[in-house]
Amino acid sequence: MKQLIVHCGPDSTQIALLERDKLVEYAAERSEKRGLAGSFFKGKVTNVIPGMQAAFVDIGQKKNAFLYIDDLLHPHLEKQPKRKPAISELLKPGQELIVQVVKEALGNKGARVTTHYSLPGRWLVYMPSAGYVAVSKKIGREEERARLKEIGEELRTEEEGLILRTVAEHAHKEDIAEDLAQLREQWETIRAKGRESASAPSVLHQDLSMVQRLMRDVYSPETDELIMDCPEQAGEAAAFLASMLHGKEPNIMIYGGDTPLFDYYGINQRLDKDFQRKLWLPGGGYLVWDTTEALTVIDVNTGKFTGGENLEDTVYRTNLEAAREIARLVRLRDTGGIIIVDFIDMINEEHRTAVWDVLEEGLTGDRTQHHILGWTKLGLLEMTRKRIREQPVFQGND
Repeated sequence: MKQLIVHCGPDSTQIALLERDKLVEYAAERSEKRGLAGSFFKGKVTNVIPGMQAAFVDIGQKKNAFLYIDDLLHPHLEKQPKRKPAISELLKPGQELIVQVVKEALGNKGARVTTHYSLPGRWLVYMPSAGYVAVSKKIGREEERARLKEIGEELRTEEEGLILRTVAEHAHKEDIAEDLAQLREQWETIRAKGRESASAPSVLHQDLSMVQRLMRDVYSPETDELIMDCPEQAGEAAAFLASMLHGKEPNIMIYGGDTPLFDYYGINQRLDKDFQRKLWLPGGGYLVWDTTEALTVIDVNTGKFTGGENLEDTVYRTNLEAAREIARLVRLRDTGGIIIVDFIDMINEEHRTAVWDVLEEGLTGDRTQHHILGWTKLGLLEMTRKRIREQPVFQGND
């Protein structure tokens, strides 16, 4: 069971996701500044840089967006030219084109954009010209994977690409087809606006709000609760869910208590603890969490934990506990880029494997792309996690 808890303040909306009473996601979105990731623009090329095989594109933001050559070529690898052309052969300054933001502007860098367009729906991700069908790797049963791939091949046109999402497991073909029809219509609207728009830069399509994205991606009306303290937004959420869930009744509770919503559910207290630099583990060990521009380093320490039968056992138990907590915190803090975990040294290879497995299992619910790369010669565990938006900073209620 999941609980989506949404607090609407005067200047921003905060959302917390609890899974089995564990806080696993947190995000805040300011009323006047919705994120750009996922949105479509008609942009104008301002500069082509052959040495970097990239171009700068004006999309109407403070900083020009960055377009790599690989994001300009055909999205299907087999349909790309054998020799990668120079970007100057494909783009010229002043040229206008439709681009989609795949990565928010971070620090001194502008947004990253692509022409590999994708529109996520409830059951699938629609790619207008990718030319293939894929199924989420998190769907393990081969029979179900084959069923979904067959449905995708039946529904798509030759040039279209589809990715069947994890939530599509056991979904009916009719629901998938309806989702696809809505996404096709959305794409045709974007294309039409791109043709009709008089000049670039201009916005063609804005991605869903933070609350809508989370409802689309994780909410199940049969088991989950949506708790909001704003009746107006609750009405909008109900209408959005009704259009997405095809008649299923969403379970929305409007909170009207005297205690602030995040305080009533203990969210503020948990966030205050989980966003500290030093984080205590339940068994007495602790983590030290340091983030730089280049990477995030997490140091594991035994602290007050002395409960093992011997030193190796104490270290092993602390590392297991740390792996579970790191998996939750990486998702909660939306940590992106390179992540290095300095677990306490373990002699037993089976223990190292078990710690890796626990970390990997803990990340199964993470919707952001991530890879655990393995142990370095110095005994550090390396992983990467896609960075799309600025990491959230918890500052309490509005």
